[in-house]
Amino acid sequence: MDFQRYSYKDLVANIEELKKHYPFIHLEVIGHSVMGKNIVAIRLGVGAKELFYSGDWHANEYLTAPLLMTFVEDFAKAYANHNTLRGIDVQKIYQNTSIWIVPMVNPDGIELVQEGINPDHPFYETVLKINEGFQHFDGWSANINGVDLNHQWPADWEEEAAVSPQKPSPRKYGGERPLSEPETQAIYSFTKRHNFRMVLAFHSQGEVIYWGYKGFETKDSEHIVNQFSTITGYIPERVADSSAGYKDWFVQEYVRPGFTVEVGYGTNPLPFSQFKQIYSTNLELLLKAPLFI
Repeated sequence: MDFQRYSYKDLVANIEELKKHYPFIHLEVIGHSVMGKNIVAIRLGVGAKELFYSGDWHANEYLTAPLLMTFVEDFAKAYANHNTLRGIDVQKIYQNTSIWIVPMVNPDGIELVQEGINPDHPFYETVLKINEGFQHFDGWSANINGVDLNHQWPADWEEEAAVSPQKPSPRKYGGERPLSEPETQAIYSFTKRHNFRMVLAFHSQGEVIYWGYKGFETKDSEHIVNQFSTITGYIPERVADSSAGYKDWFVQEYVRPGFTVEVGYGTNPLPFSQFKQIYSTNLELLLKAPLFI
């Protein structure tokens, strides 16, 4: 795995390699990005109780995909070898639960931030207009259309849209309407097809875990987030200063535990020098979340 960056091409190669070594890993293409890249879901486990981890919602937060993919590899290796992981019985988790993982929700945006853009790119003129002519994309968190995929959700979308950019932007533009983008449509349909008892959406940065939304959160959500805080050292915060996020919609729609986990600390994109610490901090969280459903 390339720890200087982790691209969509790296993800595809990583998934193919893992499937060769661990054929029990289940893969599904659940949709496509604006530019036609596969949005892939991975399932670990065969149990009836389902939960969902997602990452790389924002283009300049691309450390969250390798976080999730390293977890997939370590979990699969421990299961195949009948080993525990951090002292936790992986076999039991595999039999009792199904952990679904979409490591890269926003592959087009990730590619833009990592590789930049040239005149051959089909969105060259559009992207440069949105970015006011600048060829530097470290501040870009949107998809290739300039829509923020975590401001797209029908949880007070109108309220959030009123205080957000009113046109395509590198950050925080919620689109012309909720779920206008193929990436959010893919996650929406995927969520609707399953019976997730909990979701965790991984972002960076801040070392904070957001757990509530306008009183829709469950009674046990605070207990769970306090356990997660003990595991990671991250600060539990009931709400963020925004609406229309995936976690917000899930909590409101299903009245089940949902969490936004902000890994690492600094300015996005975080340097890969933080990766080992981020992974070490979050591995136990990823392993123990299934025990709370």
